[in-house]
Amino acid sequence: MAVHIRSRGWIPALVLGASLMGCSAATSGGGPGDDVPQVDPSVAAAKVEAARVSASPTPASDPVEVTADPDRPELVRDAFAGLQATYQDNCAPGEGNCGYFLGRVDEELVALNKAMRADGQGPGHFKEPLAWIDTLFTTLDGDLSTPNLEKHRTELIGTRDRINSWMQGHPEDYR
Repeated sequence: MAVHIRSRGWIPALVLGASLMGCSAATSGGGPGDDVPQVDPSVAAAKVEAARVSASPTPASDPVEVTADPDRPELVRDAFAGLQATYQDNCAPGEGNCGYFLGRVDEELVALNKAMRADGQGPGHFKEPLAWIDTLFTTLDGDLSTPNLEKHRTELIGTRDRINSWMQGHPEDYR
C-alpha cells in the first residue's frame, strides 16, 4: 500500500506511517471483538454507577431533606402517604389478615402522629388530627394484640378515615 503525503518535513509522515502500521498489526483470529479485553459485566456496571454518582451534583443542604436517621420523624406528606396506602383496605374481625391490617393502620397513625408533632408548623396546625390520634391511643391503652385491635377496629378505621378527610381539606400539608 502506497501512501503519498505532501507535507513539510518527515515527522508527520513518520507519525502517520506508525499509526497505519499499528492499525494493520491488529489481528483477531477468533472473530469480532476477540482482540478486546473482556470485563466482568458486574464490575463494569459498578464502575458506571460509581461514575454516575460521583458526577451527580451534590444537592444543596435543605432543612426538609429526608435522611436515613431512624430517630428523625418522617415528613407529614410521607407519613400521610403511608396511611393513605391502607385507605382501600378493610377487614372483618377474625379474618386471617385482620390483625396484620389493623396493626399496620396503627403503625401508620403512630408515624403520622410523630411527623405532625415534629412539623415546622407546630402541632397546633394539626390540632384536630392529633386529638383524634390521642383519643385512639388512649382507647387502645398500649395493647396492640390482635384481639384488642379487632375489638377497636371501628375506632382505628374511623380515625384513619377522619384524618384522610381532614388532610384532603389541607392539600398544602401533603403535596
